[in-house]
Amino acid sequence: MGWGTELWDQYDVLDKHTQSGLDLVERYVKFVKERTEIEQNYAKQLRNLTKKYTPKRGSKEEQECRFANQQAFVEILNEMNDYAGQREVIAETMMLSICLELTKYLQDLKQERKTCLSEAKKAQQTLESSCKHLDNTKKRFEREWREAEKANQNAEKADQDTNATKADVEKARMQAHARTHTAEECRNDYAAELQKYNKEQNQFYFTDIPQIFSKLQEVEEQRVRKLAEGYVSFADTEKRVMPIIGKCLEGITKAGNHSYSHAENDSVLLIEQHKSGFERPGDVEFEDYSHGINRASSESSLGTLKGKPADLLSKNKAKLWPFSKKKHAVSEDFAHLPPEQRRKKLQQKMDEISKELQKEVDQSQALEKMKDVYEKNPQMGDAGSLEPQISQTAHNVERLQGEMHKYESWLIEAGGRAEIRHGFSNNNSHNTSSPGSTRSHEEKTDSPQAIYEFDDDFEDEEAFAPIGQCTALYNFEGSSEGTIPMREGEVFAVVEEDKGDGWTRVQNSSGDEGYIPTSYVRISPRM
Repeated sequence: MGWGTELWDQYDVLDKHTQSGLDLVERYVKFVKERTEIEQNYAKQLRNLTKKYTPKRGSKEEQECRFANQQAFVEILNEMNDYAGQREVIAETMMLSICLELTKYLQDLKQERKTCLSEAKKAQQTLESSCKHLDNTKKRFEREWREAEKANQNAEKADQDTNATKADVEKARMQAHARTHTAEECRNDYAAELQKYNKEQNQFYFTDIPQIFSKLQEVEEQRVRKLAEGYVSFADTEKRVMPIIGKCLEGITKAGNHSYSHAENDSVLLIEQHKSGFERPGDVEFEDYSHGINRASSESSLGTLKGKPADLLSKNKAKLWPFSKKKHAVSEDFAHLPPEQRRKKLQQKMDEISKELQKEVDQSQALEKMKDVYEKNPQMGDAGSLEPQISQTAHNVERLQGEMHKYESWLIEAGGRAEIRHGFSNNNSHNTSSPGSTRSHEEKTDSPQAIYEFDDDFEDEEAFAPIGQCTALYNFEGSSEGTIPMREGEVFAVVEEDKGDGWTRVQNSSGDEGYIPTSYVRISPRM
């Protein structure tokens, strides 16, 4: 059963039905667009939420991240950030695969429908025009035949009239013959026109209209199938990211379990971080006031005790309780602190100086390169204008080197060992002297302020030091610039963590570096 055979006379019905189908496609596209807006707003709110609770660099929360429960919360924030990225993927995919595709298809569909209905309308107008011409031919034949009959009757009357002359009779016969001949011609025209009309009508109802309406039916059925694909894609889009969302939720569960199993480790870490190294105070000696104060024994105890017994406990309360908040005079070498705390403070200060020193060295190298460019290309700038900055940078480097040497000496005095944790090493110390100085390379190398005995692990500044490993969960083509392809199960070394944009910089086994989607890999916890 088809529209061309069963609905050949229902042009208006088909017009309304197909128009309703177009309206449904437009409604669905609008529905999906609003859904994508919801997903995008949801993802944006999740990202803002994770950013709000993510510890800031150098903040107290970041310092506390050495504990397992703090690390677990950071992992949860990272997983939620990845989860937000998957919601954005859903919105983007729906917009591309449903909204844009259906919108483009809708334009073609409207054009095809318009063409079909226009052809049907044109065929119907042609048939109506032919029918009107047939009706005019029929009326003309009817009119001429009546005139011929009337002329024949007049001729017979003239022939029977005794008063009519022979000329009158002949004239009446000639008129009757002419009218009859004209009526015969009209009859033949009417018969030919009727035959033509019947042929056109048969062509219209049995060929043209069935073909046009059948094509319109195919267009409508294709619309239904295309819209059904859009319905399925609506669900498949979210199904495709469900495994990754599941990985995010698994990561949250894993972070919670890790925090649960490392509760004792956090306690041990707190002890190692804050233990003072002092021995707990011994028993307080008894002093018998009934036999006088033993000066020697009192001097060997907590201190010279004077005054009433009720005042003695309050005066020595700070000594009896080591956790009292007694303020000490703060010295630059932290000598006022217990040994363990002093070593930690000195090492922390050296780390800060190392950061500043590396920054100044980088700036010095950049200025030297810029100066070299200006000297080779004077039109780009004046090389002499950089001398004040170069001199200031060299001065800062020498100052920081002196401070580093000073704190290193104090750390060795406190029983520790200097450790540079931020990438600055003695290999680049020859670059830390004044770039504008005329001293030779040997003089720079021999400078006592340019040599430090740091850990062997930091002798090579350019040595690759991965911060972790990750395993690919899915395939990734890596066709965009700056990305790197990967295959499921492939292991990478993590070079740079995700900064919140959904990409992690890694290095493969061949030494190639690039970015990969963070949600496509499982990052191993740091050891």
